[in-house]
Amino acid sequence: MEFLFPNFLWALSLLAIPIIIHLFYFRRFKKVQFTNVKFLKEIKEETSSRNKLKNLLVLLCRLLAVSALILAFAQPFIPKKDSVDYSKKSVSIFVDNSFSMSALSSEVPLIEKAKKRAREIVSAYTEADEFQIITHDFLGKHQRSVGKEDALSLIDEIQISPSVRKISQVINRQNQVLSKSTYTPVSYILSDFQNSISDFETIQDSLFEVNLIPMQDVQEKNVSIDSVWFSSPVPLPNQNNQLMVSIKNHGDSDIDNVRLTALHNGVEKPAGTNDIEARSSVVDTINLNIRKNGWHELELKITDYPVQFDDTYYLSFEVEENVNVLSINGNQSNSYLNSAFKGLRFFELENAKASNISYSEFPTYNLIILNDLNLVSSGLGSELSKFVQQGGNLLIFPGQQLNKESMNAFFEQLAIDIITQSEAETKDVSRINTSEFVFDNVYLGTQRNIKLPQSTLNYLFSKYQSRGQESLLSYRDGTPYLLKYGKGNGNIYLCASPLNKEKNDLVANAEVFVPMLYKMAISSGNRKKTSYTIGKDHLVEIDRKPSQTDFNFEIKGPSNFIPAQTNLGSKMILDTKNQIVQDGYYDLTLNNESLAKLAFNFNRIESDLNYMNESELSAIKNQAFQVISDTADGSFEQIIGDRERGVVLWKWCLIFALIFLALETILLRWWKL
Repeated sequence: MEFLFPNFLWALSLLAIPIIIHLFYFRRFKKVQFTNVKFLKEIKEETSSRNKLKNLLVLLCRLLAVSALILAFAQPFIPKKDSVDYSKKSVSIFVDNSFSMSALSSEVPLIEKAKKRAREIVSAYTEADEFQIITHDFLGKHQRSVGKEDALSLIDEIQISPSVRKISQVINRQNQVLSKSTYTPVSYILSDFQNSISDFETIQDSLFEVNLIPMQDVQEKNVSIDSVWFSSPVPLPNQNNQLMVSIKNHGDSDIDNVRLTALHNGVEKPAGTNDIEARSSVVDTINLNIRKNGWHELELKITDYPVQFDDTYYLSFEVEENVNVLSINGNQSNSYLNSAFKGLRFFELENAKASNISYSEFPTYNLIILNDLNLVSSGLGSELSKFVQQGGNLLIFPGQQLNKESMNAFFEQLAIDIITQSEAETKDVSRINTSEFVFDNVYLGTQRNIKLPQSTLNYLFSKYQSRGQESLLSYRDGTPYLLKYGKGNGNIYLCASPLNKEKNDLVANAEVFVPMLYKMAISSGNRKKTSYTIGKDHLVEIDRKPSQTDFNFEIKGPSNFIPAQTNLGSKMILDTKNQIVQDGYYDLTLNNESLAKLAFNFNRIESDLNYMNESELSAIKNQAFQVISDTADGSFEQIIGDRERGVVLWKWCLIFALIFLALETILLRWWKL
């Protein structure tokens, strides 16, 4: 047995005082004369012996009570380890406050159970120790050590939050505080240890002891709206825009009749029901007919209990009045191009000569066509390269009398294949790639009766695999007629023949030419974001108009704040810095004028309710990790005390002190002489 405060044992010397008082019995007796001396002598001897026995028992009870009380202050314990660490402790306690901790355990939310355990852990340590309380929020006030009372107050303030961190991030955060302390570090992690956040395999050997305390709950089923996207990168007005909705069943049993509803600009309508097999997902399609331009709000819902944070998905998107196309012509505009776009509603074609172009207007176009250019200046080439990198689409029809050296220098600048030679022979296009976006869902049934282009002047290209080419249309001999390159956030389309009816009859094949232009104009390697994820997507990118010189942006919604702003030429980057904690719609304003609507959703990382159990945590091959069962008998204050010091005995000392005082009272009151 050892003592936490052995200096209190000096107080045992005070036990000599009652012993001395007992030995020197200073009470004075008064003599009384009586006639029958022999009878009185027998009574006196019997009474005196009883009195001595009573006094000895009372003295013994008092000595034992005082001794037990002194031992309680010295805090004796039986150590469970070979050596006991008496040093002060720096204790970091992580309380998982993510959405999954709102699940019930014995009719009590896991978050409340975790807070109770955290209080017991704090109570197990002394006033001299220091504490760090940390949650998924990574708040500034949690990035420092506090005393015992302040730690208990911080635990009481913990609430459910949409923020989610990996376990490795939590341990790194704890290390930032513990590494600065001169006390002995120790860590506690109270969590449900979902598989989605338990990245223990990435954690190196920790420099301090990490105690894992799994919070057990009843395994729940869950269905969530996993993701939502438009089949077309650009939604168009007065047309059926296909919206794809992925609904996922995270449970181990099949779920039937999952109802999906859509709320578009305040009007709710049912979108159908789905049967979803266990551990699988379905993609439902909603045909959205958009009747007006501007910004739209769309809210999708499913009915699912008891986990509901992922049952709603918010989207916001802009429907522009027109899709703008620029044709840069070598000589004159192409009448077939003009006719094709004239027949396409919501498309605006603008013609310009290469010698008279406003580069600053490039970001306003969805598609730029190079028609019959024989050479491209370095300035134009640089601006077109920047246009593609930022998400624009570029379609190239080389000129009939092109300058091979100049054009190849331009192609090198774009990082696409270069022209190796030209052929003046008739070639027929025989294959069409219907699996790529440009020709996907364009033709119903077989394409055998489709008339494909024929050309008499053809350019052959190099075949560098690193350029990432994809053939959309091919000749019979396998050489490409129309190539696609994904570059940066945009796309480059390269035709092997000029856009001239005498050399290339593509313009006469309306069933290929018109849908090709249509899909190229609305294609994009960088789709505009329709929603953002709270805690994950904190950067918002918007287009900046050249006329905008004042940048007093403000985000208004469930919370109002001014975001950090970074000017990147034609783009503006806004940083929300984790100031958004509630899902829903937010207005982006400039000088109180609404510019855009932003939709934010909760992170779906915790939708999959799969956890690491105690046996899996115990199997982690890291000596710094220790598992403390949440189902263990007794409070954590006693469990942690036993782990730190062994079997604590001071409570038993207090109990025995009370017992001995009670015995003394019984002897004095009930033992009549």
